[in-house]
Amino acid sequence: MADTTATPKTKVKTKTERPRLHKVILINDDYTPREFVVTVLKAEFRMTEDQAHKVMITAHRRGVCVVAVFTRDVAETKATRATDAGRAKGYPLLFTTEPEE
Repeated sequence: MADTTATPKTKVKTKTERPRLHKVILINDDYTPREFVVTVLKAEFRMTEDQAHKVMITAHRRGVCVVAVFTRDVAETKATRATDAGRAKGYPLLFTTEPEE
């Protein structure tokens, strides 16, 4: 005869963790024209003229500035594309990423 004892079914709830966010950081240099930095910020990060100018000035005065915060893949893609835009014009423009604390 078959064993008919019922085993209780347990429901496993999986908690989905939010992905860690990463900061995109603009690093100031003394060679890339300010207007070009503003253009890249507007194009890649969809900033207004005023927002892009404020970010550029902050990076100029402090040496670095957090541009935006995204998931890791998006942050790395945007940083790479923005850096490549500068390199294509012969400028040492540099954007990096780092995990948000």
